[in-house]
Amino acid sequence: MESISIQQLMEAVGAQRLDQGGEITFSSVSTDSRKMAPGSLFIPLVGERFDGHDYIDKALSGGAAGTLCAVRPERLLPGKAYLLVEDTRLALKALASWYRDQFSIPFVQITGSVGKTTTKEMIASVLGARYKVLKTPENFNNDIGTPLTLLSLTREHEAAVIETGMNHAGEIHYLGEMVRPDIAVISNIGDAHIEYLGSREGILRAKCEIFDHLRPDGLAVLNGDDALLGTLELPFETVRCGKGEGCGVRISDICDHGVGGITCRVTTDKDSYALTIPAPGEHMIYSASMAVAIGERLGLDHDEIVRGVAAYTPTGSRMRILKLPEGRTVLDDCYNANPQSVTAALEILAKTECGRKVAVLGDMGELGELTEQAHYNMGALAVMLGIDYVVAIGHKAEKIAQGVEESGGAGAHFLTREEAMETILSQLEPDTAMLVKASHVMRFEEIVTKIKQQSDME
Repeated sequence: MESISIQQLMEAVGAQRLDQGGEITFSSVSTDSRKMAPGSLFIPLVGERFDGHDYIDKALSGGAAGTLCAVRPERLLPGKAYLLVEDTRLALKALASWYRDQFSIPFVQITGSVGKTTTKEMIASVLGARYKVLKTPENFNNDIGTPLTLLSLTREHEAAVIETGMNHAGEIHYLGEMVRPDIAVISNIGDAHIEYLGSREGILRAKCEIFDHLRPDGLAVLNGDDALLGTLELPFETVRCGKGEGCGVRISDICDHGVGGITCRVTTDKDSYALTIPAPGEHMIYSASMAVAIGERLGLDHDEIVRGVAAYTPTGSRMRILKLPEGRTVLDDCYNANPQSVTAALEILAKTECGRKVAVLGDMGELGELTEQAHYNMGALAVMLGIDYVVAIGHKAEKIAQGVEESGGAGAHFLTREEAMETILSQLEPDTAMLVKASHVMRFEEIVTKIKQQSDME
């Protein structure tokens, strides 16, 4: 963050100063009292089971120069700034919104049911071929992570790529008030969060809140092969990316190399690009084509766009390929799961060249009335794709196991990771590819960790 004065801060968030100190400059913002640096501003947030106000003294003693607060502290530490606001969460939003306006660089905002992070990383990789890019780190795509991301902007940055997530109506609108994008991207409309939004049409409406704060001369970039997105008529310049004839950015000559990645051709009104995407799964063509469209919009040349796509690297446990001894391969895709992403992951596993294929699948969350049928379908799909063995873990995953059994496949069901571990390790034979995937709450990354530990011991 660039330094801001206490006067700027007070004007940005509408704060009243409680202490009698002099001029103070802030160089960073944190909501975690354990992570204070000299010159930082502590913003205490309030949740259902915690109140950051209880940690104000700890934050200030740990190096923070000052704090926001929605409650007057009983005592004021000398030499520290205390700024009273009505709501610390809204003050964080107001500060991020004010701070964003200090930068006249292009802002790209991304949402979607599946592939938001992949699309964010791909766009950032392409723009990074020319520009210094700020991108949303890790899973900082909510009402706290988004303002903290914006507050990490510095004068070195030449573009920003901001991922925004949601599970309820109104959340993308709230985040968009801070981002105010020049380019708005929707990766697709799936079943994720349907439990809270009622239908795919409800999800579409919630995702379309991204356009509420798109600048009038901005650009909308959409998945052109998504049926629901195809119904949109927007008052903005719109680019649709996909295989369909109605797409302005057209994908062709697709070749799936399994875990070796994807090659394809992307053709726009301006140019044609032969792309090598170093990540598995045909779904990657949409992230790449959207990045091409945005790269052209922001002035990148042909070679920069091709090089940027080729430089893409997955982040976290998003189809991370682990090569283990004796031809064992683990497809670590356990960051999250919904029917669309599990389908794509199973298809990648099915196309992987190996002697044997195993899927370790767990519960998918927030599917509402679709829960039982969606889990059953994933088990049946695994058998249809020729997966040799399915390990299903979790209460909801019992339906995965049922789908496997009733489709004539082989597998086993366990309620917990711990119960399943012995079977998982025994199924990872030489020349075997194993997919590990479930909703994040299942913590399947611990399965991957134990697989790696076992491999290191052998």
